[in-house]
Amino acid sequence: MNALLSVSDKAGIVELAQALHGLGIRLISTGGTAKLLADNALPVTEVAEVTAFPEMLDGRVKTLHPKVHGGLLARRDTPEHMAALAQHGIDTIDILVVNLYPFEATVGKANCTLEDAIENIDIGGPAMVRSAAKNWKDVAVLTDASQYPAVLDELKTAGKVSDATRFKLAVAAFNRISNYDAAISDYLSSLQDDGSRALFPAQANGRFVKLQDLRYGENPHQQAAFYRDLYPAPGSLVMGRQLQGKELSYNNIADADAAWECVKSFDAPACVIVKHANPCGVALGKDALEAYSKAFKTDPTSAFGGIIAFNRTVDGAAAQAVSKQFVEVLMATGFTAEALEIFKGKANVRLLQIDLPPGGATDWDKGRNAMDVKRIGSGLLMQTADNRELVRADLKVVTRKQPTASEFDDLLFAWKVAKYVKSNAIVFCKDAMTMGVGAGQMSRLDSARIASIKAQHANLSLAGTAVASDAFFPFRDGLDVVVDHGATCVIQPGGSMRDAEVIAAADERGVAMVFSGVRHFRH
Repeated sequence: MNALLSVSDKAGIVELAQALHGLGIRLISTGGTAKLLADNALPVTEVAEVTAFPEMLDGRVKTLHPKVHGGLLARRDTPEHMAALAQHGIDTIDILVVNLYPFEATVGKANCTLEDAIENIDIGGPAMVRSAAKNWKDVAVLTDASQYPAVLDELKTAGKVSDATRFKLAVAAFNRISNYDAAISDYLSSLQDDGSRALFPAQANGRFVKLQDLRYGENPHQQAAFYRDLYPAPGSLVMGRQLQGKELSYNNIADADAAWECVKSFDAPACVIVKHANPCGVALGKDALEAYSKAFKTDPTSAFGGIIAFNRTVDGAAAQAVSKQFVEVLMATGFTAEALEIFKGKANVRLLQIDLPPGGATDWDKGRNAMDVKRIGSGLLMQTADNRELVRADLKVVTRKQPTASEFDDLLFAWKVAKYVKSNAIVFCKDAMTMGVGAGQMSRLDSARIASIKAQHANLSLAGTAVASDAFFPFRDGLDVVVDHGATCVIQPGGSMRDAEVIAAADERGVAMVFSGVRHFRH
């Protein structure tokens, strides 16, 4: 048997080569890989010896030769193929080990030039991988170091790589080539005339890995599957581990993502309860139990069968409280042994543990998407994700009355929650707790009325509350509704042609109003 090894990332290659040599497999290699193997006292044949043609053009041409591709592509069960190899003195290549030039890592560097990128486009590697993968019935192609142990195990125990494994390796190889070419296309399509990179490339190439098939989609007559990004952000839902419970459904995952994205936006201990993609209760507390207790009070009716997320470890006390209600999915950064024991008695509750990444200055460090994508008929809408966060200095007071320090805190809390509520969104808050949430109405006025009705049903007083509106009040009527129900301060983006009228109404009603200068539509 012959094995050709040519790798950019040399992790584990010496150990693999030593094992292959120990099994009596001839080693063929190129350039730096051949030198590394020789330096480790392994007998290795240079590709140039096989092809009788030297590497040329600064290494751009070395494996693009019939003696390489003939050895990879020849079908062993086709006499004409084997006769052609014999006629031209070509040996079969039975194992190919290739990983590609680090194009993705190169273009990910801030100082990457077009020349750097071009020189890191692998040509010979992908060509060999395609040849070997096409001929998977006869050739095992390894494109990642994680594949080495399983292949060695089969070689040691059976003397060959099984058909099933060779096919899986071929699929992985074609996937790797597809992802590699997509990365090249993304980069080159983003280049502008001045050499800078456009935010949106001329061709977008999505790369996603299937995590699981789902029982059905949003409704039982729809089929569905769950995918993750090829390179998922740490701290994102797809990185979670399910500790117990039934299989997640399509709706579970969609709602869980809404809850997780909201709860991880808070630094203090927080709890978010979501129903049908909208937060129906959000609160901060000194610990998980207090945060949950406050969030649940916002809307106990909607919380039934909801999705609950914590940005802290769930301990026994919090678990005991949550276990008293019907919950579909419970997410947290961790669960104590006591909490896990409590939920053993509720085997259907899906427990997900998601590790938050360490805090950082970039949105990626916070586990957020850099881009949002929405499917439309035969197309996509792409936009940068709504990752804008406000601090108190960003707020502009536009009324005669100034918010108090505690009101500023409530306004910022309400604003953060409103970002995750479907538009039109109106959110009443007080003392780091949602008091009434109005979501997804065609009229902002109706959202305000619904938020107040929900508070009434939950026996919560809206006196002294802060209100967030995800977009401006087009008329004073929406402001009047929230003030009529007890709001003393309001945060909204501003920007309406009737801003002066709404500000005058706030002054007339004796409430404080601040403009954020940022809109948070969520459709």
